[in-house]
Amino acid sequence: MYHLPLEFSRPLDVTRVPVQGCTEKISAEPEECAALAARFGLPAIHGLGAELQISRWRGEGLKIKGRFTLDLEQTCVVSLDIFRSTLADMFETYFLPAKAADGADEVTIEEGDAEPFENGIIDMGEVVAEAVGLVLDPYPKKPGVTFADIVEDDEASGKEGARSSPFAGLGRLKEGKG
Repeated sequence: MYHLPLEFSRPLDVTRVPVQGCTEKISAEPEECAALAARFGLPAIHGLGAELQISRWRGEGLKIKGRFTLDLEQTCVVSLDIFRSTLADMFETYFLPAKAADGADEVTIEEGDAEPFENGIIDMGEVVAEAVGLVLDPYPKKPGVTFADIVEDDEASGKEGARSSPFAGLGRLKEGKG
């Protein structure tokens, strides 16, 4: 099976995690930030850092509880202006070793919410990148910008059709005039 290279990779050897657990701090390099920005469709990521509490879970498994801080640029869906913001969030993820099912190539997991890991390696960078992807706003708005501001700007500039309904064109088609 072919795996694409990860944008932000920090492999963790599961056998090196002590019984009492450990804390890891990771941060993305500038080229990794650029690759993550491309992955998430963002204008730029200026910094990504995370602190991870790693502990043993269910024997051979691991629990990763972390907090990340992301310094990024986003495009406002209302004004299309690019703006800079900071995003911080906490997450928790569980891992269990993947096991072959009766000689088949498929992977099984005993626990419903745990993710599988293979060859004793968990990629902490990918765990953080996935957590970032889950909390990114798909429709970011620049602080202080509202849709009403944009409509008022269009009306003030005298754009044709600014006061008409967005469905006016459909009405003309229905009447056979379009």
